[in-house]
Amino acid sequence: MAVISELIRSESDGTLSFGDYTLDQKSKLSGFEFQGDSYKVKTFREITKLEKNESFVYESVPGTAVHHMKVTANEVDFTVEGEEQAQVTLELEAENEYEVLIDDFHIGGMKTNLGGKLVLGIEFNGRPQKVVVKKK
Repeated sequence: MAVISELIRSESDGTLSFGDYTLDQKSKLSGFEFQGDSYKVKTFREITKLEKNESFVYESVPGTAVHHMKVTANEVDFTVEGEEQAQVTLELEAENEYEVLIDDFHIGGMKTNLGGKLVLGIEFNGRPQKVVVKKK
């Protein structure tokens, strides 16, 4: 896999890919239209952030590249890569329980806070990691 040189793009399978953790300076792109929604991405070595219609969707510290992100009412599914361990924050439904799998390893149930944030620690070990978050 590779970074997303155009910062954000739609894939032929109906998913989104975004982020470039190799950039030394912050880059951003707003007004990216996808399935009737407007997306904004900010990305560089220190952070990657995605917003949909001016609402938070995804953030990683340090920056990452996200491939084939699919978000439905009950599941978020994507592959993520980076240079070092990252803290990934997702915006989901507030105070709900979710099952989380990272690279097919079931890390258990996690509950979102009052704001709907779910925070994951992801280690890359030199390769991308598949993340699946399913609503219970």
